Amino acid sequence: MIHAEQHVIQIMEQAGINFVATLPCDRTKNLLPLIGKSFEEIELTREEDGLGICAGAWLSNARPMMIIQSSGLGNMLGALASLNVASAIPIPVLASWRGVYKEGIDSQIPFGKHLPAILEGAGIHYSIIDKTETLFLLSEAIQDAFKHCRPHVALVSPKLWEASSCTAWQENPPPVIQARPATDTESLLPIPQPEMTRYEAISSLGNLLDHQIIVANLGVPSKELFAVYDRPLNYYMMGSMGLASSIGFGISRFTNKNVIVLEGDGSILMNPNALITIGQYQPCNLTIVVMDNACYGSTGSQRTYTQKKMDLEFLARACGFKNTARVCKAGDLNQKIQEFEQQRELSLIHVIIKPGNSSCPNISLTPAEITKRFKACLENRFSQQAVSF
Repeated sequence: MIHAEQHVIQIMEQAGINFVATLPCDRTKNLLPLIGKSFEEIELTREEDGLGICAGAWLSNARPMMIIQSSGLGNMLGALASLNVASAIPIPVLASWRGVYKEGIDSQIPFGKHLPAILEGAGIHYSIIDKTETLFLLSEAIQDAFKHCRPHVALVSPKLWEASSCTAWQENPPPVIQARPATDTESLLPIPQPEMTRYEAISSLGNLLDHQIIVANLGVPSKELFAVYDRPLNYYMMGSMGLASSIGFGISRFTNKNVIVLEGDGSILMNPNALITIGQYQPCNLTIVVMDNACYGSTGSQRTYTQKKMDLEFLARACGFKNTARVCKAGDLNQKIQEFEQQRELSLIHVIIKPGNSSCPNISLTPAEITKRFKACLENRFSQQAVSF
């Protein structure tokens, strides 16, 4: 008789899963070591980041899944609605359900016991798995997610693992910190005075954009790109603040084409976890262009912390980006994009820009229409070929 953990792996394989984003839970500690042996795995630092990565992977024709602790559903509930539901992007989620069965941590109980009602209230489909006989529901949850292009959460009770004799966790020794050089800061240039607006920066890219895949941050950045240079290979964010780089990373994993993410300082500050994860895996075909105007431009230009102290290029270096640059002129931006694309190395360009928005109209496509158009273009124009990290 196979362990419950091995049964889960078999179900995932039979369902065609080929990409898994994970965060640990004590109750699934024997399952997690098996994931990396069977699937391409991304180890997350925050659940919401995983939704963006998996969304990008699916857009590039992968079949992703997430494995997390149920408490993390609270971190990702907004993105599940504004990204996956609104854009019709599937994601099956195996959530280790805490707070309901022999729970020894009191703080897990208030959220855990109400989780089914919370998911139901948010319109998120879910299944409850509490014994081996109900594991077939995991297969059904995965199939439902991809058939109907929506999220489906499998709440897995710790009771499922009780009788398992799997010892995969014990067979994996804990990691040890490796000695390494300090982050290079000597080559960083001072932050200059801005010379152009975001609209001017985006407009300057028109002659460069041809085969590249573009992911644009939500709000005005997406509207400006839509007005300047609309095409099916542009993925416009319509919600889920902070996930543009995550989506770009997921896309880059399953195509050999160059992916450019048009980011903002507010978005990066809201989800620095994206840079942390991306820096760990070093995708060679991803360039992140951070348009830094020191404010939340789409919500009234409230200031961000980059106005005085925060240095986003330094943050990228600390996250493992070796290829970085800081520019404030259109010519320098164009030059660096071309240079970094030829080098085929993970890159980030910190673009210092003036605050202010153009008066561009709203995007005339729904989130689901943007997703359908973009995915169809990728499937028709490019052959999907995974890029090795």
